[in-house]
Amino acid sequence: MDGQTSTYDLVERFKRGDTEAFSLVFRNYQRRLAVLVYYKMSAELRGAMEVDDILQEVFLAAARDMKQFTYQSPGSLMGWLSRIADHVIVDAARYQNREKRRTEEMLRFRSESNPTGPEPVDSETPSRLFAREETMQILLKKLDALPTEYREMIVLAKFEGLTTKDISERVGKSRENVALLLHRALKRFRELEAQG
Repeated sequence: MDGQTSTYDLVERFKRGDTEAFSLVFRNYQRRLAVLVYYKMSAELRGAMEVDDILQEVFLAAARDMKQFTYQSPGSLMGWLSRIADHVIVDAARYQNREKRRTEEMLRFRSESNPTGPEPVDSETPSRLFAREETMQILLKKLDALPTEYREMIVLAKFEGLTTKDISERVGKSRENVALLLHRALKRFRELEAQG
């Protein structure tokens, strides 16, 4: 990746006020984070809310708090976004049973009734959004077809961006065992891709 589009450069550009840089960050991380959010949400919460709603909240919080983020390594932004997603999901679960959310929460983005609100991060056409949603559903079906342990390894490594060392600490298995499981999981995932 060249210097103008590296994650570090995009973060720094956004901190200096370049909103286009945040749109690029959003585009680069949206799919990975969407898969991560999907598997972090309970089935009950997924039935009540769309993953995209959670994702929009995550990126809104990230845009608001980006000045506090310090880039440390290639995976640090994904880890930070993942922690924000955890908080957003917990908040969503807490409010899931409420009939109405406060009006100011519903009117965050710019509209006729909220002209001073921020622009939505994503302004793609409906056909592109539909195509992305369709692609996301295919990916999720393939991941769901994997054994739970394989799916967990892929989500942690490829979507959350953890190293085998980090995964081994999180799941309580040796690094070698994690590496072997990840290898088998990716092999099985590729087989599923070849079939479909």
